[in-house]
Amino acid sequence: MKEFSRTERIADFLKRELGSLIQLELRDPRLGMVSVTDAEVSRDLSHAKVYVTVLGKNTAEEAAESVAVLNKAAGFLRSKVARFNNARTTPSLHFYFDASVGRGQQLSKLIDDAMEADRRFHEDDQDPSQA
Repeated sequence: MKEFSRTERIADFLKRELGSLIQLELRDPRLGMVSVTDAEVSRDLSHAKVYVTVLGKNTAEEAAESVAVLNKAAGFLRSKVARFNNARTTPSLHFYFDASVGRGQQLSKLIDDAMEADRRFHEDDQDPSQA
């Protein structure tokens, strides 16, 4: 079994804590429903990239306002996280839109559409007398 590195443990901790804090502590109406999808912590533990999705926003342009609100609240969120963190330092937080979820949904829809078109194509091929 692979042991997790310290940066991976801190990233996992940040993901869980920030997910809760964003929902419970931030009251900005521009934020929307935000989910933390991933976090990457630098090797020196000084910076963390936090990836988020916003419900109903599929592109970075659509989610830009929510990401800006999060980046503006990064210091507040960092201080809240530091209270629960046993480490000497808490990384500074940088929020980014995670487009992978939207891309995954698009690919899934394309696959579904192709399968449906293929099914219809093969239905048309069948001889009516054999059906």
